[in-house]
Amino acid sequence: MADRYLHWTNTRPGRLVTRRLGLPRPVPLHRWSAERPVLGDGPSPHPVLHLTPVPPRGSEGDAGAHTKELTAVLAGAGLPVRTDSDGAEPGERHAAVVVDATGIRDVPGLRRVHECLHPVLRSVVPCGRIVLLAARPDDADHHQAAAQQALEGFVRSLAKETGGGRTAQLVRLAPGATVADAESTLRFLLSPRSAYVSGQVIEIGEHPSAGTAAETPAIDWERPLQGRTALVTGSARGIGESVAATLARDGAHVVCLDVPQAEAELNRVAEALGGTALPLDITADDAGARIAEALPDGGLDVLVHNAGITRDRRLVNMKAERWDQVLEVNLASVLRTTDHLLAAGALRRGTGRVVATASIAGIAGNVGQTNYAASKAGIIGLVRSLAPRAAAEHGVTVNAVAPGFIETKMTAAVPFFIREAGRRMNSHSQGGLPVDVAETTAWLAGPASSAVNGQVVRVCGQSLLGA
Repeated sequence: MADRYLHWTNTRPGRLVTRRLGLPRPVPLHRWSAERPVLGDGPSPHPVLHLTPVPPRGSEGDAGAHTKELTAVLAGAGLPVRTDSDGAEPGERHAAVVVDATGIRDVPGLRRVHECLHPVLRSVVPCGRIVLLAARPDDADHHQAAAQQALEGFVRSLAKETGGGRTAQLVRLAPGATVADAESTLRFLLSPRSAYVSGQVIEIGEHPSAGTAAETPAIDWERPLQGRTALVTGSARGIGESVAATLARDGAHVVCLDVPQAEAELNRVAEALGGTALPLDITADDAGARIAEALPDGGLDVLVHNAGITRDRRLVNMKAERWDQVLEVNLASVLRTTDHLLAAGALRRGTGRVVATASIAGIAGNVGQTNYAASKAGIIGLVRSLAPRAAAEHGVTVNAVAPGFIETKMTAAVPFFIREAGRRMNSHSQGGLPVDVAETTAWLAGPASSAVNGQVVRVCGQSLLGA
């Protein structure tokens, strides 16, 4: 459904009225396209400004290697890179600013973050990015823990201040993790693919092959899922269809699953993507076994749990069947099929990715959605518990996306005032699109994202709900 307010506020009369009345002024977001694949608002790309307020973590030699590695990773994002040693040119604008704050251990270090960011914030172009690279708070050093945790509050607040479609994120390196482990995450956050992701804290773990002789195969960043198989539940329409299309764009052969009642739409989607249609009720007791049987030889690389329903009522008016339907589709079927496919070895070791769909309702709750919120909070519990064991026992990562207000046929049916509140109550003052969820899913599903595990990433434009 078209957002008429977004269109109107970007006309001359709309700009005048919103300025005078202090109304929200959403900016059309720059999303990825083949014509505009990198950040920036001009014919030539603006640079990424790489700042280092204090020496990064590690010994002096390690710190130098860390800085060089980060500069190389940033260059791989497709934008020119400038560092604080280059000196800023008068009037220069930046597509992004990346601050390496991994070495900050005390309050004076936080002052250095202010000193390096304060002069350059106005240079970030509309729909630009601000990313802070941080270290996990150290339980053995409360000064370092306080300073590193302070960065989280700083970034969440900064994301709400920047406006103009800009975003701010915190990428936190766990002990043992390197900048190389964060490459897929930094590429995603420094691209138009992350347009509706803001104010997030993403932790990067140590790469599973660290300390071994195993070599990571070269990544084709244009088609990272080439030769891989992905299954997307609920893919006949809406967000699921967009997820399937995005994974296919990235090279995957997609098995499109939905209920038999949607078989005609499912066949249309699968045919358009060169994929395979699998009409199946995901709540069937044998759904996991039937999925495993339908997979091509070699098994599955990506399992996306997208199927979901709502049956909204206040709890006092909610009959048991409405409760049971939502918990069965949204949570119980996810648990059963994931358990079966892992136990059967259907998810390939090393490349296996499970991406489930949570919701900000599962984080913040919502009136009339006790059943839905319970099911989506359950997904978050599943991810946090299963992720470390799935990685250790099966070589598979488990993550979740948590969408906010996304423009779909379902939200188009929401009453006008509730729909408008959902659109405006976030840092971008607009709803997201199905492709925003799809791009985030594709990042988590990629072969280079093996160090991203157990994360729940909100795709909500930094919604005020639960923020």
